[in-house]
Amino acid sequence: MELRIDHLSKRYPNGVQALDDVSLIIGAGMFGLLGPNGAGKSTLMRILATLQEADGGTVSLDGVDGLRDIDVLRNKDGLRRVLGYLPQEFGLYPKVAALEMLDHFAHLKGVVNRRERRALVEALLRQTNLWEARNQRLGTFSGGMKQRFGIAQALIGNPKLIIVDEPTAGLDPEERVRFHNLLSEIGEHVIVILSTHIVSDVSDLCQSMAIIHLGKVLIQGQPLELTHSLRGRIWQKLIPRAELSLYKGRLPVISSRLTAGRTLIRVYGESAPEEGFALVDPDLEDLYFWSVTQSERAVDHAA
Repeated sequence: MELRIDHLSKRYPNGVQALDDVSLIIGAGMFGLLGPNGAGKSTLMRILATLQEADGGTVSLDGVDGLRDIDVLRNKDGLRRVLGYLPQEFGLYPKVAALEMLDHFAHLKGVVNRRERRALVEALLRQTNLWEARNQRLGTFSGGMKQRFGIAQALIGNPKLIIVDEPTAGLDPEERVRFHNLLSEIGEHVIVILSTHIVSDVSDLCQSMAIIHLGKVLIQGQPLELTHSLRGRIWQKLIPRAELSLYKGRLPVISSRLTAGRTLIRVYGESAPEEGFALVDPDLEDLYFWSVTQSERAVDHAA
């Protein structure tokens, strides 16, 4: 099974180039699309979910139930039959119970047999750990429960392509772990695209990934291999917080964070930038910040 995106582009009427010649090949399993807010992730997810039109390019889904090359941009009905989608924001009727709402969604998706629908709804509520709350009104659900309900509705119809857009934003640590476990279980045999700006979501879950910024794909591959490409070139140092702007002015600082009242900076360099810097093993966060920083510097230089 494979989703192929070739030279996809999208420009909004206000002149913003949301997607600029985006090409990706995504196989079965968990795929992470990582990028800051405004990078173009949600635009790409909406196009793949047939909710928005692209200006150019092609998207095809191959290997689904013996079918070849579903043209995602033209054969929207064909794609929707094998699609599960959890958008970044989705509305729920607050006074309706979870069981009733999921039953309604199942009916809308074509599960018309009442007995079959009842069995499906129960199975999905159990899979998402919501069975005990099945008669609870959706308006009383926590953020994590709402996201798990969103996954339950996305799984109706045994989808082969599942798209989740920023699913863990705002969740507490316990709910994030629970949601991660659920996504890992789902992503064993289908294509799951996880769009997020949270680096740990991708490092914890995804076998392959891409980083997108300013509408362009900056890098793609396996997280571990991509991270290893920065070995020997990431340095860190604790500095007084007041000196951060000075360091940023003279060194390629890729990230900074407060720790014990001081600021820990990480810098990219072929050798030690200055005295006092220690070489460290790179992680996916370093790769992310380095890629985004390089992209922004290239844009500034071009301007």
